[in-house]
Amino acid sequence: MSATAPLTVALVQPACPGPDITANARRHAELLRTAGARLTVFPELSLTGYDLAGEAVTTDDPRLAPLAGACRETGSTALVCVALAEPGGVESLALLALDGTDVRVVHRKMHLHGAEADRFTPGSRPSVLEVGGRRIGLAICADASVPGHAAATAELGVDAYLASALYGAAPEALARRDSQVRDAAAAHGVWGLLAASAGPSGTYPVTSGGSGAWAPGGALVAQAGPDPDEFVTVTL
Repeated sequence: MSATAPLTVALVQPACPGPDITANARRHAELLRTAGARLTVFPELSLTGYDLAGEAVTTDDPRLAPLAGACRETGSTALVCVALAEPGGVESLALLALDGTDVRVVHRKMHLHGAEADRFTPGSRPSVLEVGGRRIGLAICADASVPGHAAATAELGVDAYLASALYGAAPEALARRDSQVRDAAAAHGVWGLLAASAGPSGTYPVTSGGSGAWAPGGALVAQAGPDPDEFVTVTL
């Protein structure tokens, strides 16, 4: 690949005190401004909390306006995971990219977990988002638990493998959090990036936090603590 400018990425774990999408979008916007990164990534279902009965949004949902406005003011791109209402009554667990001028669906979760399959339609292929000349391979939570997903994404030619996720706080969940994206970084020689929920999230009374970044090869570069509203920033 040709040389590109460094890309700053913020991995943010916002508090989610309830399902109010507008209020949560405002908090996301505040954290995006504070982080000051070119790309800001939020955890799985962070605008509603992880509740499989939670509200779906559309790409033109006015409740996304606070976050879109912050992207426009700062020149940042935000990645936010939502329950997405699509044409024909279909719903997906999807990553939206907001850059202040547009809201795009950039990835649909391929590997649904448990009861997610009762509501959502899985995505059909791996996805890549280009930001600042960098190719970012995308995953949502359980996608990263399937080594074949990281392999298929890496085959598309990526600089990083990024997951928007939620983990519980039990020891086995923490072990998964600290190994899945790291192992992808080690296996494929790319950056590993993880935005993980912290504090309560929907039907989860506690989640892990620990958003982090692993260098190509798998060495840990930065990791947040367990508390809501923490973030880490890394430069690729």
